[in-house]
Amino acid sequence: MHVKIAVSSYQARAATAVKQTQSLKETRNAPIFATGFHWMRNIARKAQGSQKIGKKPAMQKPPLTIYSTDNMDNRPVLFLDSGIGGIPYCRDFMARNRRESVCYLADRENFPYGERSKEDLIAILTALTEKVIKTINPKIAVLACNTATVSALASLRQNFPRLSFVGTVPAIKPAAENGKKIGVLGTARTIDDPYNQNLAGGDCEIFGIAAAELVEFVENRFEEADENEKKEIVRKYVSRFSAGGTDAIVLGCTHFLYLAEDFRREAAPSIKIFDSLDGITKRIESLLDEDGGALRAERDSEPENFFLLTGKQPPDSVWRKRALGFDLRLLHEKSI
Repeated sequence: MHVKIAVSSYQARAATAVKQTQSLKETRNAPIFATGFHWMRNIARKAQGSQKIGKKPAMQKPPLTIYSTDNMDNRPVLFLDSGIGGIPYCRDFMARNRRESVCYLADRENFPYGERSKEDLIAILTALTEKVIKTINPKIAVLACNTATVSALASLRQNFPRLSFVGTVPAIKPAAENGKKIGVLGTARTIDDPYNQNLAGGDCEIFGIAAAELVEFVENRFEEADENEKKEIVRKYVSRFSAGGTDAIVLGCTHFLYLAEDFRREAAPSIKIFDSLDGITKRIESLLDEDGGALRAERDSEPENFFLLTGKQPPDSVWRKRALGFDLRLLHEKSI
C-alpha cells in the first residue's frame, strides 16, 4: 500500500516534467510496448527512535524520497538494458557513489535488443522513457546497452531534452591508441554501425564479430556455467580475433563484461582487452558535478535502489536472485 501511494504521489510530482516531453502516439500504441514494471527495492532505514507517551509519533519518511530538495537532488540515476548486461555498470557506479540512488530497468519483455531494427528500438525506448519519467522521474538516464545507444540515443535526446542521457559506446578510442587493427565484439547492430570507424579514426581498421550467442549465454547460462564452459566460449572468439591479426579487442556489448577477466586471461599477453566501464561511471559523475553539484544527492541521504522488470509476468526465482545482488528484496509488484 505504501508503494502504491508513493507512486501515485510521485506521478503528480512528475507531471510538470512529463508535459515537457514529446508524446508520440504511434510509439505508445505500438504492440512491442512493454506493458508493466515489477518493482524491487531496498527498504533499509535508520532505526526509528522510541516514541514517548503523550507525544505524537514521528512522521514516517515516505518510501519514495526521490525528488529534489533545496540545491540537492535525491532522484535516482536510471540504468536501462534489455537484460542483465548493464548491471556491472550500475554496480560500478553504486560502489563509487554510495549516496546516490539508482534504478536498474531490465526490459525482459523486449530482450534481446540486438536482433531488433533501429525503428523498433527507438519505439521501445521512447515508450519506456515516457513511463519511467511518469513514475520515478530520474535525474540521469544511462543506456547501459551499446545497441540501444547506437540505435536510439540521438532520438531520445531530441524527444526528452530535459533529461540527461549517457550512452554506452564501444571503447574503440582508447583501443586505437594501442594498435592499428581493432577487434570489436558486439551485436550485429553495434558492429554494423558506421560510428565505430569514426571512433577509430582513419588510421585504424575495424574487425567486427557479431556474437548473439554470447549475449544469450551471459543472460541465460552464465550464472550456472562452470569455469571450463566460460573458458571455451571465450577462447573461440579470442582465436578468431587472433587469426585476424588484431592488436586489441573491444568488448562492445555490456553483457560481455561478465566475461571480461576470462577474455583478458585468454588474450594475454599479445592482445589487450578494452571496455567502457570506467568511462561511463566518470561521465555520469561529471553530469552530477555540473553547476556546483546540483544533481548530487544530499550528503546525509540514504539511497533507495530500485530493480524494475518489464512485462506482465511476475519475477521468477532467477530475477529475484539477481535483485539480491543489489541488496534488494521483492517489496511490491504492480503494473503501471
